[in-house]
Order: sequence, then structure tokens, then C-alpha cells
Amino acid sequence: MLELEFAQLSDPGKVREHNEDFIGYAEPRTPEQVRSHGWLFALADGCGGHDRGEVASRMAVDTLVSSFYADRAAEATRNTLQRLVQSANTKICACAATASPGSTTLATTLVACALRQDRATVAHVGDSRCYLIRSGRASLLTQDHTVVHEQVKLGLLSEEEAAASETRHYLSRSLGSNLVLNADIDEHQLQPEDVLLLSSDGLHGSVTATEIATLVSHSAVLRDAARGLVSLASQKDGNDNISVQLIRVRSVERVGMYRGRPYKLR
Repeated sequence: MLELEFAQLSDPGKVREHNEDFIGYAEPRTPEQVRSHGWLFALADGCGGHDRGEVASRMAVDTLVSSFYADRAAEATRNTLQRLVQSANTKICACAATASPGSTTLATTLVACALRQDRATVAHVGDSRCYLIRSGRASLLTQDHTVVHEQVKLGLLSEEEAAASETRHYLSRSLGSNLVLNADIDEHQLQPEDVLLLSSDGLHGSVTATEIATLVSHSAVLRDAARGLVSLASQKDGNDNISVQLIRVRSVERVGMYRGRPYKLR
């Protein structure tokens, strides 16, 4: 059976007066829920400069966490995340529509990771990220939905130019920006001792993948690793809210796939 441990931490940073990040998780209560649904972790970063960013981020995470264990056990995890992300987007858009006239857009990024059997299904919108830390290396599992990243893909900017651009934080996709939302969703196979890291740009915008891998790999206790990462991000910058979730996989339930359905491997 899938077994894991986790830690999470969110800090306003050294400059912001309040925290527009929000983090949450859905924990299975029975072995049956572990097998039928698994675990869910979610992190959202309310868009800076917009009205009530903290409202959007909380709404996004709460929607996913509160509905994850609805009676759809036969539904593929990918489909579950797509449905829940769209539901969160619809709620945020509806909330923005009832705001006072002239109010700016209510929007947020979102990264969510569902773990079941021997797989992690990652959904994301915006520039919050998910990393896989394995054998001392951190691999990025998501691609930022930012204007400069789109320009890099088109060959209009180099990676160095994008990193130095004043518009590097401008999102090309977010919850609340359009009624119909396209979330990127990918599945990844897990191994025992893998660590998954979800972060807002207050963390990965100042801490490198190498620093992330080194700190996590040398921390026996995940909460210590979370504190160390937030402290390092604050020391190196601290101008934004800083949030991180760390999930260490202790064991997995090996499964195969036949006609789109999983079966247990002996």
C-alpha cells in the first residue's frame, strides 16, 4: 500500500503585510480510501496586484480538498483533477462577477498533486511548481505558464533573458482569468524515497533546483527541510510570500495498466 509522510509551511516573507498563498491537503481516513482515491496536496498563489488574491487562492485549494473524496472512485485521477480545477475556476469567476464594479480580476495560480498506488498525477495552472527529488537531484515536473516562458518556447527569448526580464512574473494562464480553463495534467511513476515538492514562486524564484535537492536530501526530517527552504528563500530575497509542501514516498503499491484500468503487480 502507498505510504508517505509530508510537511508544509507558508510564510509571508519579509516585505508583504499579508499572505496570499494558501496550502492544503486531503488525507485518506481508511485503507479503502488510500486505494480508491489516494492523497491530494494543493498549493495556490493569489496573483499579486489583484483584489483579494488570498480569497482566490483559498477558494482554489478548498474546492479541491473538500471534493476530492466525492463518490467517484472509478474515475481516473487525471479526470478528477481536471474536473476539480475547472470547478475551482468557475467558483472564482463567479465570485469575481459579484464583486463591486471596477474591481480588478480575482485570480490565482494552482499546483496540485494526487498520489495513488505508484503514481503521482500533477495538475497546474500558472507559475507554481512541482519538483521530483530523486537520488539527490531535483527535476521540474511542470512548465510555468508565463508570458516569457511562451516567448522562450517560440525562440524569441533565451533562458537567461527570460530570467532577467521585468515581465517574468506575468502569467499567461491562471484560475479566474477565463471561464474555460486548460490545466496541464501529467502522470509520473513513483519510487520509494522519492520526494515531491510543491512551491510558490516566492520559493523557487530565489532558490535553485540544486539548492532544493541538496537541502531536502540532507534533511532526515521533512519539517526541518521545509523550514530550511523557507529560511533560505527569505535570506536570498523575501520580497514575496513563500510556500512549500514536501511529500516523501515511503512505499508504493506497484500496479500495471490493462485497457486503461490498473491492476496490482505481484
